[in-house]
Amino acid sequence: MEKFVIEGGHKLSGRVRPGGSKNEALPCLAATLLTDEEVTLKNVPRIADVEVMLRVIEDLGGVYEWIDDGVVKIRTANVKSTTLNPDLCRKIRASILFAGAMLAREGACELPPPGGDVIGRRRLDSHILGLEALGTKVTFDGGLSFKAEKLQGTDFFMDEASVTATENIIMAAVGAKGTTTLRNAACEPHVQGLCRMLGRMGAQIDGVGTNILKIKGAKGLWGCEHTIGPDYLEIGSFAGLAAVTGGEVTIEGVVPDDLRMIRLVFNKLGVYTELRGNDLFVSGKKELVVVDEFGGQIPKIDDNIWPAFPTDLMSIAITVATQSRGSILFFEKMFEGRMFFVDSLIAMGARIIFCDPHRIVVLGPSKLYGTTLESPDVRAGMALLIAALAAEGTSTIYNIRQIDRGYEKVDEKLRALGAHIDRLPADAK
Repeated sequence: MEKFVIEGGHKLSGRVRPGGSKNEALPCLAATLLTDEEVTLKNVPRIADVEVMLRVIEDLGGVYEWIDDGVVKIRTANVKSTTLNPDLCRKIRASILFAGAMLAREGACELPPPGGDVIGRRRLDSHILGLEALGTKVTFDGGLSFKAEKLQGTDFFMDEASVTATENIIMAAVGAKGTTTLRNAACEPHVQGLCRMLGRMGAQIDGVGTNILKIKGAKGLWGCEHTIGPDYLEIGSFAGLAAVTGGEVTIEGVVPDDLRMIRLVFNKLGVYTELRGNDLFVSGKKELVVVDEFGGQIPKIDDNIWPAFPTDLMSIAITVATQSRGSILFFEKMFEGRMFFVDSLIAMGARIIFCDPHRIVVLGPSKLYGTTLESPDVRAGMALLIAALAAEGTSTIYNIRQIDRGYEKVDEKLRALGAHIDRLPADAK
């Protein structure tokens, strides 16, 4: 176990390159089970969740090798087992993604209860309903058992635009007979990335980037090379930390179309961003001021499915708001546990009114002071790290494995920008 010790109050400046998207890498790793041929994935973040997914593949009989920085080769020709390791699955919610791939490959999957962040109820109904529509029998007895004698293409309307359910159904559908039309599908950049990878493997998917996908079942897929896109959630996180520390940071190699709503929302908080080709320049030298709505009304930031503001950046935006002059309402629509981390911000000196599990009002700016913190989940952990960088004095953050699950070498990247941050054993004095 490790901790971060952060001396706050230093301006961060320089250039940083985001890692590959965790949320694209995880389904792409599961998709390697759809072929016996070798798959090479590039720009893969070497984070805890990725390592767990690789260990699940290895436990099933697959082999993998890191051949370069961010490059992993995977071959699953010898996979025969359909039972996933319960000790590994409880470490990561993305283990659910193996269901669709294993159904397409073997017609069965025994899945122990998946783990992951405790940020509220995370239903599995959309996965089950979609896989059942393709011909799967699903039973529950502590874990989930998926069995299908034959997957058959269908016309299915999802009851919610769940990202992981969309990815699961896509992977099962590429192994089904006939064509599947998937309506109300999620269309986040990482879903698009998975579809592009499957296309390189020989799948035929129309409508990529929209909420209606047409997936033609394939008799067999082949190996491929696929490059994981940059993590727009890490990009948003670095934009937030640049804004609150008063420096100037250039984030390299972004996909501008992925950042449209993120830049709009950060603009409401007074964060100045500028696209310079495929780089995003963020200046923290200007005073952060909340932009009121027409007529001087208090503005609102809420999250929703793509292309709305992503729920995973709500924690970051809330932290930025504590340093922005004005009042603003945050409405978290997707997870009733997402807001609970604000108690830690309040302990640091933030002025926040907790209305209910889904809504808070932030009144800024507030002077933050260093304290002892604990990371409750990936995104809240990064938000607290940003708060510590902006605070006066020293902060200690425990349970940083949560941050490591989503951010590759974050302390090294921060030190390169001028942050005073040390990674130490949790029991170090």
